[in-house]
Amino acid sequence: MKRSSYTWLDSGFIVTLSNSHLHLEMCDPGQATKYLYELLYNDPIKIILMPGCSSVSTLVAEAARMWNLIVLSYGSSSPALSNRQRFPTFFRTHPSATLHNPTRVKLFEKWGWRKIATIQQTTEVFTSTLDDLEERVKEAGIEITFRQSFFSDPAVPVKNLKRQDARIIVGLFYETEARKVFCEVYKERLFGKKYVWFLIGWYADNWFKIYDPSINCTVDEMTEAVEGHITTEIVMLNPANTRSISNMTSQEFVEKLTKRLKRHPEETGGFQEAPLAYDAIWALALALNKTSGGGGRSGVRLEDFNYNNQTITDQIYRAMNSSSFEGVSGHVVFDASGSRMAWTLIEQLQGGSYKKIGYYDSTKDDLSWSKTDKWIGGAPPADQTLVIKTFRFMSQKLFISVSVLSSLGIVLAVVCLSFNIYNSHVRYIQNSQPHLNNLTAVGCALALAAVFPLGLDGYHIGRSQFPFVCQARLWLLGLGFSLGYGSMFTKIWWVHTVFTKKEEKKEWRKTLEPWKLYATVGLLVGMDVVTLAIWQIVDPLHRTIETFAKEEPKEDIDVSILPQLEHCSSKKMNTWLGIFYGYKGLLLLLGIFLAYETKSVSTEKINDHRAVGMAIYNVAVLCLITAPVTMILSSQQDAAFAFASLAIVFSSYITLVVLFVPKVRRLVTRGEWQSEAQDTMKTGSSTNNNDEEKSRLLEKENRELEKIIAEKEERVSELRHQLRSRQQLRPRRHPPTPPDPSGGLPRGPHEPPDRLSCDGSRVHLLYK
Repeated sequence: MKRSSYTWLDSGFIVTLSNSHLHLEMCDPGQATKYLYELLYNDPIKIILMPGCSSVSTLVAEAARMWNLIVLSYGSSSPALSNRQRFPTFFRTHPSATLHNPTRVKLFEKWGWRKIATIQQTTEVFTSTLDDLEERVKEAGIEITFRQSFFSDPAVPVKNLKRQDARIIVGLFYETEARKVFCEVYKERLFGKKYVWFLIGWYADNWFKIYDPSINCTVDEMTEAVEGHITTEIVMLNPANTRSISNMTSQEFVEKLTKRLKRHPEETGGFQEAPLAYDAIWALALALNKTSGGGGRSGVRLEDFNYNNQTITDQIYRAMNSSSFEGVSGHVVFDASGSRMAWTLIEQLQGGSYKKIGYYDSTKDDLSWSKTDKWIGGAPPADQTLVIKTFRFMSQKLFISVSVLSSLGIVLAVVCLSFNIYNSHVRYIQNSQPHLNNLTAVGCALALAAVFPLGLDGYHIGRSQFPFVCQARLWLLGLGFSLGYGSMFTKIWWVHTVFTKKEEKKEWRKTLEPWKLYATVGLLVGMDVVTLAIWQIVDPLHRTIETFAKEEPKEDIDVSILPQLEHCSSKKMNTWLGIFYGYKGLLLLLGIFLAYETKSVSTEKINDHRAVGMAIYNVAVLCLITAPVTMILSSQQDAAFAFASLAIVFSSYITLVVLFVPKVRRLVTRGEWQSEAQDTMKTGSSTNNNDEEKSRLLEKENRELEKIIAEKEERVSELRHQLRSRQQLRPRRHPPTPPDPSGGLPRGPHEPPDRLSCDGSRVHLLYK
């Protein structure tokens, strides 16, 4: 042992102990490589190399395999050093930086965070650490939603975090870059009760107060920006304060070390890693003792080691790999990759100073929590803006108001229907096709009843009931329109068909069979029933959700409101609406045309067709306006319901009033309550009941007679003119003859009477 020399490269310095000579150099990979080769090619032979920082350890550990040397570090945390293929003889008492990740994942699970974001400095140690974190959170069902990196200027990545609404942010960067990051964090207001930052715990306690000319933020601004962040740090001093293998407690070690220092511990570089370095020496000593004992049994001594002797190297490796003892930094044990397994200290910055809030032992998955964590908002924030889904329900005042109008309309329809049925024996009612009017009243009642399911939404019914309400809307509106408008359309259709024929087809006027009217209505209703049945079977209506843009609440709370609206829809809704609206639209336009064409027709068979035409005008105009408007306003539940329901209410009211109120008024004011059989039993009653119809017929006959008289008078005038012409020519051809004693015109003795001559009696006959 005395002939051997032990060498280690400090984190920050290369320290070489050999023959009482001490050499100090800054932690530089190039200088480390130079001194490494100087040590290897100069006597005495080295057995163990002890580098400190990760950059030096990477070079030393990768080269040491060529000389069969064991490498032991106390200050290297790079995850890349855990690669046994690349660094087969490397050990370290400083845990890997990836040891922070199990602690972070545990905290994410503790506070219920499932979405996190990361920002890192582009160096190998942080990149590999983040790769490991990504694998661990994926196994835990946690998602890294946004990952940012920077080389020297973190301004743009921080802005991107703000834009992506990152809330739980893991930051991996050195202390100097941390000040740049949090200066930008302050500018972007990416701190406070909505945000949590996770940082590395080996920064100086006052790192955010240190003057840095590379940033333009004040100490107060930096203090405000970093408040409440969480740090995870490897436990480098045993918190239990138990006796270690050196028979010292952790506190006794710190006291002895402080006494030997010439300056304050906070001003001493590497002071925090001192327990790790102390335990590294103990791990080395114990391993060499084990190897020395094993070497005696195998006939190989440590003194016989050379750079070609792999047997002793393997023995030292096995001894190091099996190390397990209590040190001043805690329990010392190495995992399969040669990394130290240790506890993790969890701290939180509270009021400008770090407070311990817990420990985590990743080997036992044991989280020791002190419950001293404090949050700006009183509780841990959410991992994302809490989105509250709220449904836009219809205005209840509007729904109740329209429902009252609809109910009154249904009552009116029932009254009109009862009146029509009760007075169906009256001749005037009979001449208005009362059965069609009954269908109109029923159709209006069904359409008005559709207002109720039209206004029902999630405020009144559950999700499972919504499809039934959708079907009720469709069937009530469809059948109500078919019965109400279809019966009126049938009247106008047959009035136009039968009573607008030419004179040579007058016999059509006498043959208006009622069954044809009912068959027409049945055809229209049947078409709707078939269409609706196919729609319901092939592509039934169901509940769909329309989502709108998020809204910010008026209160200062970390939530967003996501408005949603319920609709009745199907997979091919536009196709079905196109078929339905196209068919109904053509029917409405045709009804308007027929009503216009028959406005001057007078018939006793359907005596209320003018009122029907007026009702068709109103219904058609309301429907043709309302249908496209409600489709445009479908995202505005109140406006869409108001347009649709009021159109139904007004068209139904207008139809009932126009068709039935005149009948009630006539029967009340004129007292025409007798049936046709009773009417014919009374003298003159038939004439009285048909005065208007007979008056119209007489006026038409009078116009025809006047036309005939005008034609006859024109013929008489022509004949008189011819007669005067003949009388003027006669004296020139024949001498005058005595007048006829009978009073006729003079003529020759043998001349027959002129065929054109006539007397007053014959002319008078022309007027008969």
